[in-house]
Amino acid sequence: MHKVSIHPQWTIKQADGQMLSPKLLALLVQVHEHGSLSAACRQTGASYRHAWELVRSGEAMFGAPLLNMVRGKGSKLTALGETLVWADRRIAARLNPALASLSSELEVEIGRVVTSNPAPLRVHASHGFAVEKLLDALVLQQHVPVECKYVGSLEAVASLHDGGCDLAGFHVPIGDFEGRILEDYARWFDPRTCRVICTVVRRQGLIVAAGNPRKIYDVRDLSRPDVRFINRQRGSGTRLLLECLLAQAGIDSGAIHGFEHGEYTHAAVAAYVASGMADVGLGVETPARQFKLDFIPIASERYFLLCHADALDQPQLKTLLDILRSQDFRDSVNRLPGYSFADSGAIQTLSQAFPGRKFSQKPKTNNR
Repeated sequence: MHKVSIHPQWTIKQADGQMLSPKLLALLVQVHEHGSLSAACRQTGASYRHAWELVRSGEAMFGAPLLNMVRGKGSKLTALGETLVWADRRIAARLNPALASLSSELEVEIGRVVTSNPAPLRVHASHGFAVEKLLDALVLQQHVPVECKYVGSLEAVASLHDGGCDLAGFHVPIGDFEGRILEDYARWFDPRTCRVICTVVRRQGLIVAAGNPRKIYDVRDLSRPDVRFINRQRGSGTRLLLECLLAQAGIDSGAIHGFEHGEYTHAAVAAYVASGMADVGLGVETPARQFKLDFIPIASERYFLLCHADALDQPQLKTLLDILRSQDFRDSVNRLPGYSFADSGAIQTLSQAFPGRKFSQKPKTNNR
């Protein structure tokens, strides 16, 4: 099959038409990563002379320096350079899941025209680093056509109920909040037909700047007037978890500066904190470590894939289960900070997955 890749590209344009080169932005990102202009040149394939021309051109455009050069100590980005780098990362973190969804749609459309591929496996899922690896392995290694759409957990399970997808990805906290979160999902569950596929366990927590300069240690600190928070979008499992945490602590969400501003991925939340636009967000550990931020664990949760029992006979789904149970996949996920395995690839009824919980035989069909 044909793999479609879409990458965000942005620039800055002056009134006279002068435009910041995307190559300069890529160069600055590599300086930030590797600490020197020469190392950035090796990563981007640019000559040292051309790199300097790009830097000087950008500095002339802004009328301010982008790099500080220290003999024997490499290069350090100025405040302006750092701002451009984190703008680039925030753009990528916010857009990449949407672009990945669009890429999978285009792959399916192209496949229908040029090949006789079987119908794609339709996946609507809460975005996560393990499910991303799982779907990549399904497409790139096993060449299974996948039509993926990253949405909030509630929208994913509702879509499965409505026939909009074959597989829904959602997550549920372990412990006190399990029952409360399941109440939100249960309207879309039919215990007669729904089956749960166990995938991974992951940690959720507070993502704060390196060194935790604001001294933020638990959700009670979110209501402090000096703390700026970045939230997840409505309907996401992470936002549902936060609402449970706030209710337990007796905190009014209206007292939290930034509560209504929601991002669509954990990476976007981490990038927001790393860029200095917020002091704290709630998310998984992986992007916090990627952006060299501090992480304060709050809860562990299980990530599941939900399907109908008759879908388990689909060849695409059988291939997905083989990947889930493979050592290669487990090794790749074990390298993700905050992720671990528990019964991965096991297929359970709702009662087996959530012992002691009661689910109606007829799920509700009222408005979402």
